[in-house]
Amino acid sequence: LTPRREGHEYSADFSGGEFYITTNKDAENFKVVRAPLSDPNEKNWTDYIAHNPAIKIDDINFFKDYAVVSEVENGLEYLKIMDLKTRRAAVRIKTPESVYTMNTGTNPEFDTETLQYTYASMITPNSTYEYDFKTGKSELLKQMEVLGGYDKTKYKTQRVWATARDGVKVPVSVVMKKGTKLDGKAPMLLYAYGSYGASMTPNFSSARLSLVDRGMIYAIAHIRGGSELGEKWRQEGRMFKKLNTFYDFVDSAKWLVANKYTSSDRLVIQGGSAGGLLMGGVVNMSPETFHAAIVQVPFVDVMNTMLDASLPLTTEEWIEWGNPNEKQAWDYMIKYSPYENVKAQNYPNMLVEISLNDSQVPYWEGAKFAAKVREMKTDHNIVLLKANMGAGHGGSSGRYDRLKEVAFDYAYALTQVGITK
Repeated sequence: LTPRREGHEYSADFSGGEFYITTNKDAENFKVVRAPLSDPNEKNWTDYIAHNPAIKIDDINFFKDYAVVSEVENGLEYLKIMDLKTRRAAVRIKTPESVYTMNTGTNPEFDTETLQYTYASMITPNSTYEYDFKTGKSELLKQMEVLGGYDKTKYKTQRVWATARDGVKVPVSVVMKKGTKLDGKAPMLLYAYGSYGASMTPNFSSARLSLVDRGMIYAIAHIRGGSELGEKWRQEGRMFKKLNTFYDFVDSAKWLVANKYTSSDRLVIQGGSAGGLLMGGVVNMSPETFHAAIVQVPFVDVMNTMLDASLPLTTEEWIEWGNPNEKQAWDYMIKYSPYENVKAQNYPNMLVEISLNDSQVPYWEGAKFAAKVREMKTDHNIVLLKANMGAGHGGSSGRYDRLKEVAFDYAYALTQVGITK
């Protein structure tokens, strides 16, 4: 439809004899334009859904008489229904909770009066609903079964806003058992990722219940580098603004401590891959804030890896981190690269996990990091290195082997805060 050029992202759909193109041309958070079939050149693009800096458009799906827009506003996902026949005002599908995740489901029929969509929250199991375009009502079709007599009314989920050092508000999704006292004594597992524009949605996990049932609060910090608050949120956490990712996480943790959700000696943190980079960075920057860290397949030897163009992912990753062969990028990246910033200081307890067959983050990165921390640290805390000799970047394959890995991590988190049963 239009020649490729750097920085321009677009995708196209077709309906009613016209192309509908979701594009970021002059629209950081994307807009939808229409173009005639006879000549869909950019000069003939006209706005269909204008750009709104407060709302990111992720996708648009067309049906015979309706269009469904997947959009994100203020960190929450919405499905907006447009009636193409009557042109009545667009409406968003109503949700029963204030913190959730939702997406269009499988909808193979073009001529339909209903839409299937998926819905979940940190206390609502994965669900499939059918939405009636005409009545505007949703009907539950199926919900994931949770064994063991799960009762969602025993749990509470909410979203809070932590304040980062530059004044930016960072959303944090939280789940806990009802009745949990916010007196600073509750243990917490705080997770984050914060890279590549990947959004960490507040989804459901039955395995996570093993933590919450034992009194642990679970939280996800939606830090800059992800796309939870739109494209700008992503751009504010990459390249020469990457330090915001680390600062957001540290400041979110400190906010949770200050507001009595937990305390530093009860706070365990977790992240994998680029989230492992995050873990390595924050334990260097603010080790006193955390009691323990689960550091999974961590990208912690940033400088050496990004200088080695023979590795399969290096050159294509330069657009996320920078090319350290260039002095400006080197000078910035060296500020946060975990391996280079290990120093003589106290560190929290750590569980560093690597995989021998990892093609994305070579096993030696986590091994080197663990060895250097052990050599340099000035405390008696324990740094464990766990090597999976039969796995790749995503951990063990197979349902039960994967669950055993999750159980190991959660058992580590629980024992770190004195919960042994």
